[in-house]
Amino acid sequence: MAFFFVLRKLCSWALLIIPTAIIFGVNVVGPWMVLVALVIGMLVVTGSIAHLRRARLVAGKLDKNVLSSRQRLRIEMPLEAGEAFDLVEAVIGALPHVADMDSAVSTLSMRARIERVGAFERDWHILLNPLLWFAARSNLVVATVAPGDGTSSVTVVCEPDIGGWSDWLSVDDASNYETGEAIRRALSRRVAERRRREEDRSRQTETEKELAEARLGLLTAQVEPHFLYNTLASAQVLVRSDPARADEMLGNLITYLRNSLPKSDRQMETLGAELERTLAYLDILKVRMGNRLNVVADVAPGLEAVPLPAMMLQTLAENAIKHGLEAKPGGGTIWLSARLVEGQLEVTVADDGRGLGAQSSGTGIGLKNVRDRLRLIYGEAARFTITANFPNGVAATLSVPAGEAVR
Repeated sequence: MAFFFVLRKLCSWALLIIPTAIIFGVNVVGPWMVLVALVIGMLVVTGSIAHLRRARLVAGKLDKNVLSSRQRLRIEMPLEAGEAFDLVEAVIGALPHVADMDSAVSTLSMRARIERVGAFERDWHILLNPLLWFAARSNLVVATVAPGDGTSSVTVVCEPDIGGWSDWLSVDDASNYETGEAIRRALSRRVAERRRREEDRSRQTETEKELAEARLGLLTAQVEPHFLYNTLASAQVLVRSDPARADEMLGNLITYLRNSLPKSDRQMETLGAELERTLAYLDILKVRMGNRLNVVADVAPGLEAVPLPAMMLQTLAENAIKHGLEAKPGGGTIWLSARLVEGQLEVTVADDGRGLGAQSSGTGIGLKNVRDRLRLIYGEAARFTITANFPNGVAATLSVPAGEAVR
């Protein structure tokens, strides 16, 4: 390969020198002409060997592609055409010695001129190397992006900024091969970095989702023991004062637990199931409070199958009893209502108890769990409001998407 490359350059220069000498009437076989031809021939051989050594140094091998002054690359990228074009534009713009660059997004093409700066192109080296007499002072890089189905094909051409005839008489010192490989490596590195960032974001999203689910499970698990504690404490009091009513309460509690505990690990339930659970809970409390507690349920038809976070309706009912009706002389009424308003399920638990201004002895864990669970499940798509109920008491309203729950 190397021998034929040197021979080809010698023949090209011979075909240039001999016709030129004949045109100008110089004796081709004269001593001075022979001497000039020998000197130029030696310089051509020396320059060719220098080019071969540099090409081997840059590429680590010698073949037809490495020795060519014009390089053509085809790179497949797993990106949309617009993203691939932006990436190619950034890579070419970051190449050393880019003098000017033009790009057209509409045609997905760009063109850049790169000044050629090399060890064999400085000062008197040019005079001693005939292969650089006709060499271009800059190289051109032309890139086009062809869109595919979710992928892109990038074609890059690196060539001297001069006509193809110069390839017979000059060399580029492997500068265009070097530029092409630099573009290939840079694109490969940037695509790999992009993929790593996407994988990192995906892992981070999965981690955040797992943390949110774990926290949501913890919040859900806090609700059931809270209710059990209050119920058992009430049964303990009734055992001393009214054993018959305590027995009735414990019987209702057993029925309630039989229906609830197998489902207690579920984060979502239906409105119908939650309403049934809450009414069973209120029946338990009626045993203790008697006529001091009245319950009114008003649910619009067809809403029973709408998803609702498990235990949330019961939490609001428990909060209304504990902070509104239990300490009020004569007790009162608790209303459970559900309506569909502009694609949102609005569930309200209202009471005519002591109201917002009453002093509370609770820790607030129930309502805090409601807010935290709504945020973790629905994000910004859900609302939780607490307002005064007319003429007395409090109304707590949940507004959640009526479709499938957001996770």
